[in-house]
Amino acid sequence: MTEEKTNQRNPLKTIGFTLLVFAVLVATHLGEFWPFSIYPMFSRGGRTWTRALVRDVANVPDSLVWQTTDFNNLTGKPVVLPEYGVDQIDYSNFMSKTKEWDAKRVQALRNMFKEENLKGNKWLTMKVSGHLEGKDSVVIEALPFWLLAEDSSFRNPNLPLEAYHKEAKQ
Repeated sequence: MTEEKTNQRNPLKTIGFTLLVFAVLVATHLGEFWPFSIYPMFSRGGRTWTRALVRDVANVPDSLVWQTTDFNNLTGKPVVLPEYGVDQIDYSNFMSKTKEWDAKRVQALRNMFKEENLKGNKWLTMKVSGHLEGKDSVVIEALPFWLLAEDSSFRNPNLPLEAYHKEAKQ
């Protein structure tokens, strides 16, 4: 009879141990544990997502630079980040996870692109968000965030200060 109870407890212990290991791995990696990775198709089906991109707006009129637009009507030309030594995932994470845009963070963004690459350029960093609308429609919106020029960085004048300083909401 004792042997029978032991055999019944082993599967429960195994399941419990497996769930505990899984929970510890997910908790210590901020939910970034495969198959619950940064790829929305695996972990965020139906939830709002945010990524980032960069556009070269040197030839775009100033009146159009700061306009929020849908993904199909982006202004400027795409900046291919790997050509400048920038990893797209690192850049996206930096843009989407930074909550306090102080001078140090803005300089870190500029350093990511390397100052020499900004010479003679006007690059617009954008946060691109998508969400499910209804049951079958995805809305994608591109929000201009920072304009990086050769010697200056400009925030979007159409955004409230809270967009750059989350603590300012209080």
